[in-house]
Amino acid sequence: MSRMWWSTVIVAAVIGAAPYGLGASEPEQSGPDLKIMTVADLEKAGDASRAVKDYEQAIRYYQEGLRREKKNAHLYNKLGLAELSGGDTASAKIAFEKAVKLNSKYADALNNLGAVYFKESRMGNAAKYFKKAVALDETRATFHVNLGAAWFNQKKVEPAMKEYARALELDPEVLERTAKAGIVAQISSPEERAKFYYELAKIHAKRGDVESCLQCLKKAKENGYRELANVYRDEQFNQLWSNPQLQEVVPPPAVK
Repeated sequence: MSRMWWSTVIVAAVIGAAPYGLGASEPEQSGPDLKIMTVADLEKAGDASRAVKDYEQAIRYYQEGLRREKKNAHLYNKLGLAELSGGDTASAKIAFEKAVKLNSKYADALNNLGAVYFKESRMGNAAKYFKKAVALDETRATFHVNLGAAWFNQKKVEPAMKEYARALELDPEVLERTAKAGIVAQISSPEERAKFYYELAKIHAKRGDVESCLQCLKKAKENGYRELANVYRDEQFNQLWSNPQLQEVVPPPAVK
């Protein structure tokens, strides 16, 4: 595990250009004539624009598609992603809400709506929507990471770590990718970070991922975790007690 994650990002979205709301007058532009493109072509063009972070153009394509197909939940979700990436949280929320209204079992839109609330630091609402997404598709590792982050930000460490553990069961690399593609815990104090890293080290130890476990323990130590000696008492680490690398990070207790 090469790095950690303390910023907020939405699944499949990154921070980018300026926003445009659905129904707004279309700015003057050069380029393809949107009116002669099919809805499928507009969606593909929007996806391509979003991939190169041209969120203004992506929004135009999705808006044109939605003018023709007003009940297309999939396009509303993509519009929300482009708007959120462009920094327009309010419009993104409206788009995701419309997607969910059209399809109450649309797990991605529910997750993305939770991400909007996460960005607004409304963790109770964020957890509500992340839980709905998990209930609809329990196999999506990122949904579990997002729910775990919402729990952790509410200082609900035990349920948060259960979500992270499940995420790692589903996808051992999910926490690496989450730096670019998911919601992650925003932890302000060194004490909270230290606790987070120590608990995450337990998860990696239980999975047998020694390298990630040791890196987390190092981060816990750097952030001043006061109970690091518990590593030689917590059973999750018992397979590492004789590991010289662990002993370098956390010296073993003196023999009496």
